[in-house]
Amino acid sequence: MTFKKYRFSKELKDDFFGTVRSRVNAYFKSTNKSKFGNTEMVIKTVVMFALYLVPLGLMLSGVFTAWWVIVPLWIVMGTGMAGVGLSVMHDANHGVYSSSKRLNKWLGYSMNLIGSNAMIWKIQHNVLHHSYTNIDGADDDINVSGILRLSPNQKRRGIHRFQYIYAWFAYGLMTLLRTFVSDFTKLFKYRKMGLIKPGRPFGVAFVKLSLWKLFYVGYILVLPMVLMPVSPWLIVLCFLLMNFVTGFILAVIFQTAHIMPNTVFPVPDEQGTMENSWAVHELITTTNFAPSSRVFSWLIGGLNYQVEHHLFADICHVHYRKISKIVAETAKEFGLPYNTQRTFLSAIWQHGQMLKTLSRPVRLQV
Repeated sequence: MTFKKYRFSKELKDDFFGTVRSRVNAYFKSTNKSKFGNTEMVIKTVVMFALYLVPLGLMLSGVFTAWWVIVPLWIVMGTGMAGVGLSVMHDANHGVYSSSKRLNKWLGYSMNLIGSNAMIWKIQHNVLHHSYTNIDGADDDINVSGILRLSPNQKRRGIHRFQYIYAWFAYGLMTLLRTFVSDFTKLFKYRKMGLIKPGRPFGVAFVKLSLWKLFYVGYILVLPMVLMPVSPWLIVLCFLLMNFVTGFILAVIFQTAHIMPNTVFPVPDEQGTMENSWAVHELITTTNFAPSSRVFSWLIGGLNYQVEHHLFADICHVHYRKISKIVAETAKEFGLPYNTQRTFLSAIWQHGQMLKTLSRPVRLQV
């Protein structure tokens, strides 16, 4: 199960990325801005961690003990947990939160703090998803073990005819599955693919993964059971609710960026070569949404500008709104698509329509 690398074509439209890259670089030079995070990132980090940890602290200290207060607090924690993932962990594990590699590394561990694993995530997201977006068998973000059909190039199963109904519930299970199942299965999968070295490095990775999971379960589940004067079953239900909120938010944000009627699911030729250059490939497989909503963009870590993120993952998300104008104008100049949905609600609707389309047999998109 060795990982197969695909090659992108070297066509003339490669000039697009060279042109847009030089223009974006010129923007940062002319404005004397750093490509990394700024004060806004620091404020956002404090807010997101506060949303996640302050409610937990209030409950553990006994400030709130009534169930009708505890349940909403866990929902707030789920929102904060998603915020940490979208606005802090994501940039840190892309190495763009700060110019300091050490700070990026430690903030990247916030992924471990909320139940997942930074190493596994970076392989799945940075290596596979960003390199081979929407390519079946390579992009692990669309490979969900047959539960959902997220590409017309995947095998259709009988259950998929209902996926546009149950997908929304399945999305809510994402972080739970990642915490307790998929991080472990992907560890072994990536070792077989050659993405994690066998032997001692793999053994160390397995031990670290397991210890982080125990730490997470300990402080978020066991500790509340011990210290809070409520039924352990209420804690378990609240824990599940928190993760459902987080999983739903994360899944909807990421899936509406790629599984859409206006995106493409390219297939490599027999030699493993893609039809388009990498940059063009990212344009045709990615969609922006709600570009005019600054508050929404702030809350979700700028990931409504997915086109900019995929082309410039080496730039912090706080700059995406500004450079989006450069990207859109350059794409238009080269006669290339720049997919965008006016609102997040329209993006969700279109994603639902795509789920319904994929629930039926459809022809391969090449």
